[in-house]
Amino acid sequence: MEMVLTASRRKKRTTLEREFPGAVFIDVTSKGPEPWVRFSPFWPHRNIPVPLHDGKTGACVEAIWQALKVFETAPADFPMLANDTMKNIKRTVRRFGPCLGHQGATELLTYVEARKQIYLPAYHWVLTYCLQEELRQLQALAESGPVVLLDYETNADIEDTTRPLSHASLIAAWLNERGSQR
Repeated sequence: MEMVLTASRRKKRTTLEREFPGAVFIDVTSKGPEPWVRFSPFWPHRNIPVPLHDGKTGACVEAIWQALKVFETAPADFPMLANDTMKNIKRTVRRFGPCLGHQGATELLTYVEARKQIYLPAYHWVLTYCLQEELRQLQALAESGPVVLLDYETNADIEDTTRPLSHASLIAAWLNERGSQR
């Protein structure tokens, strides 16, 4: 049984408590408290290797994701990789026109391929090298009862491009997989 679940941060607390009785709720968004805010893709862990771009590093996962977007009117924005402010990171179609893909090593990647080859490896690197203590704390909480990670997004399906991918779902999968190995 999975002991780490995800839910929308936008739900009322009473609704969450009714849906997940007895659970501990942890906000892992950029609005969450310390230390959980460090799970946000916007958190500047710094020196995160940029997948498919040897030698380049990014300040945060979101900066990597946004920097590698290629739009109809704007190429990849490599200076964005250094953004460690948790602000002014999003690059939008409203400003730059349609997104053509993400810059891979030599070609543009589709949205799903970019998730697989850029976002997942970058976030996995952060979990592996930057958040081990926090992951241990979450695992200890999960051993005592259900833990619900709150995120703005709840999409756990990497193939579902109709909604952004939930980073909380990646944390939950990491913890549930390791919890089941015990």
